[in-house]
Amino acid sequence: MSAGPGGRDQKALLEEATEDLYENAPCGYLSTLPDGQILKINATLLGWLGYERDDLVGRRLFSDLLTVGGRIYHETHFAPLLRMQGEISGIALELRTADGDQLPVLVTSKVRTGPDGQPQLVRTTIFDARERRAYETELLRARQEAERERERLRRINNTLQTTLLPPTLPHVPGLEVAAHYHIASLDEVGGDFYDLFPLADGTWGLFLGDVCGKGASAAVVTSLARYTLRAAAVHAADPADVLRHLNAALRDQHRGRSPTFCTVILGLLTTDDHGGFRIILASGGHPPALLLRADGTARYLPTPGGQLIGALPHAKIATTTIELTPGDTLLLYTDGITEARTTGSDRYGDQALLDLARTIAPATATNTVAAIRDLLDYLSDGVEDDTAVLAIHAPIPGANR
Repeated sequence: MSAGPGGRDQKALLEEATEDLYENAPCGYLSTLPDGQILKINATLLGWLGYERDDLVGRRLFSDLLTVGGRIYHETHFAPLLRMQGEISGIALELRTADGDQLPVLVTSKVRTGPDGQPQLVRTTIFDARERRAYETELLRARQEAERERERLRRINNTLQTTLLPPTLPHVPGLEVAAHYHIASLDEVGGDFYDLFPLADGTWGLFLGDVCGKGASAAVVTSLARYTLRAAAVHAADPADVLRHLNAALRDQHRGRSPTFCTVILGLLTTDDHGGFRIILASGGHPPALLLRADGTARYLPTPGGQLIGALPHAKIATTTIELTPGDTLLLYTDGITEARTTGSDRYGDQALLDLARTIAPATATNTVAAIRDLLDYLSDGVEDDTAVLAIHAPIPGANR
């Protein structure tokens, strides 16, 4: 062996470097007997713990360095697993320092066996986890703060959503009415809306619509649409004129910017000469209403060609007129139902909704809305958009509701 610097041979230098690496490694090293008695400990770990070497070597067990909870975990989990597997790694524990503080660490231990296969020594590597623990604590705090903020926004959204819907539906003499609003996401305000309100001379106005988009911008359009429709219905005898007025209002509100639009179906309801009800419906790009007849049939009411409200300067409005006779129910809905996913990319669709209507007809307004609510619950996470439904039923005189 050739001589090294300072007259020391390379072997001595290597041994010195190896010992220095052990003692001053960036992690703690610990060697114990199988029963846990400490045989060797490096300077790094002694420095973290604040002990002198003689305080621990040959005098203490590894478990003596653990906190109470850590000692229990060591005895019930760590040590048994180590005996069975011969190695265990990355276990989070806490050590007690000489001054009583707690030191979070990550522990990896490996058993060295003799020629007879019996355990002779346990070698343990210990990593300081204080920075990791601080990071985890800060991450937990940030998550909790984010959850509190999310809950606050949910409350705001719920309050805002509530203001965009009628608190209760009014009593319409001779009719039963029911409505439901299904919220697809608690984190955003939806753009669906509906209303039922009295007009002059025993006429009632009703509408249901769906604003493109979500959030605060959709809420603004929803509010504008509701109040515009209510105001225009007071002065216009033709529901198509009411939708044309809304079209102009939306176009004017967003002049010079990207158009904001919605789909709407609006009706004017009056009592006919035979005790039934006559409804004139006007649709601007909205899914067709469903009519459930007293004889058990059901069909869509044709309103083809109606165009989105607010998208074009002169939107085409489709109209139809129906007689709501005793036992009949009119159902208005938004496309959150028909666009809901069933399996994969498949959608529930118009035909499935018509089949459901034919199954439950004849039905009261309450029962019709209940069937839709059951359907939405069944589709569950497949309902990706808010859904509003409004049902109007003409009871059969003397029949139990």
